[in-house]
Amino acid sequence: MAKKLFVGGLSWGTTEESLQEAFAKAGEVASVAVIKDRMSGKSKGFGFVEMTNDDEAQAAVDMWNGAELDGRKLTVNEARPREERPQRGGFRSF
Repeated sequence: MAKKLFVGGLSWGTTEESLQEAFAKAGEVASVAVIKDRMSGKSKGFGFVEMTNDDEAQAAVDMWNGAELDGRKLTVNEARPREERPQRGGFRSF
């Protein structure tokens, strides 16, 4: 079963392709997402990597947590389920 990992501390220049290439050293990567700002399109400095099984996910955590990628020290751990957040209202009129 695939396991999703949170990857924090990404360089602004880290791409999904370079992140996949880096994590592939620990095992098979199922998917990669670098989270970007909607307005600017720039990276927010974190992303998610989904590894195909638990052993490879643990190997990726062991390999990359605290390690440097593109000049930045990464934080890598198992991703927590997304919390439901209240709907953000748009324009309010009084």
